Amino acid sequence: MAILELQSLKKSYGEHLAVDGLSFSIDAGEVFGLLGPNGAGKSTTINIIATLVTPDSGSVRVAGIPFENEDAFKRKLGYVPQEVSLAERMTARENLRLVGKLYDLSGGDLRRRVDATLDLVGLLDRGGDLVETFSGGMKRRLNIAAALLHDPILLLLDEPTAGVDPHARVYIFEMVERLASEGRAVLYTTHYMEEAERLCRRTAIIDHGRILAMGTLGELIRRVEAKRDMVIEGRGLTEETVRKLAEGMGRIPWMLNEGAAHLSVAGDQRAILRAAELASETGIEPTSIRLVEPNLEMVFLELTGRALRD
Repeated sequence: MAILELQSLKKSYGEHLAVDGLSFSIDAGEVFGLLGPNGAGKSTTINIIATLVTPDSGSVRVAGIPFENEDAFKRKLGYVPQEVSLAERMTARENLRLVGKLYDLSGGDLRRRVDATLDLVGLLDRGGDLVETFSGGMKRRLNIAAALLHDPILLLLDEPTAGVDPHARVYIFEMVERLASEGRAVLYTTHYMEEAERLCRRTAIIDHGRILAMGTLGELIRRVEAKRDMVIEGRGLTEETVRKLAEGMGRIPWMLNEGAAHLSVAGDQRAILRAAELASETGIEPTSIRLVEPNLEMVFLELTGRALRD
């Protein structure tokens, strides 16, 4: 059953087309990833769904309720923005009570929801503490609790692990997996490949406001057919030398990331020999050349000709 349905969604800011005809749906119990670089249109899309931005055209429905029926629509979804939105000089429990009143919760029902939600995010024992005393990861978890307080069936998570430590990141992953197992639909935006690979049943790769490919991890990887990621480490790796190497190997997609060159190649180990032969002509002195099986990074490189974090 589709919980969220987007159809032909468009949004422009002056001359800039931020969202260009997006269409997709998310089922109950599914974590759906929007994967793309900063500026790809992920946040604009999620802000439209959260009713913070009005689209130029297209439709959005949550559990069959159209975007235009704003009050009923908003009660079905919970939104976790990129920036933490909490009152620092209030306690965790006071923050959640304030949010609950916005959804007409009160009395015993509100108290039960606050305690249950604090327990869900692992902060029940810190409910009486001021938010300003919390770590970045704890604030992120409380931000998620605020979005869950009214028990929505759709959760919108916009880059929820930004700025958190590895331990808090894993905790958020486990929380998202638990929420999906309870039957909620989750829309998860990220520019981290490993997050999409771990969490998302399906992923849409988005760039310049358009979906370039969409499917399960296996379906997306099959888009690159027999392509592999050739990783070259060594001396002389610059934008110019790697570009020349890629051109010499047939103008194949490439990127330079953290001191290593990545080239999208077809074929077997013979591609390594070809790269080694051409490297000396371009001024590269390889210390290591290896082939890596395809992953989402390769899919994005193949589809766009550039790195996800460009």
